Amino acid sequence: MKQLMNTSLKKVGEKQKAAVLRLEMDYELAVLFEAIEEKDEKKIKECKQKLERIRLELMRLKAL
Repeated sequence: MKQLMNTSLKKVGEKQKAAVLRLEMDYELAVLFEAIEEKDEKKIKECKQKLERIRLELMRLKAL
C-alpha cells in the first residue's frame, strides 16, 4: 500500500513539474519573439539555450 501511494504521489509531482515547465516554455518563447523583433542576438542565444534545457527536461519526464 505504501509503495502504491509513493508511486501515485510521484506521478502527481511529475505532472505538476511538466505543467510548470510548459508555462516556463511559453514565457521563454514570448521573450524570444521580442528578442527577434529587437534583433538582440545575445538575448536570442540565451532564450534558445533555456528552451533547449526545458525541452530536454520535458522529454526526460515523458520517458519515465
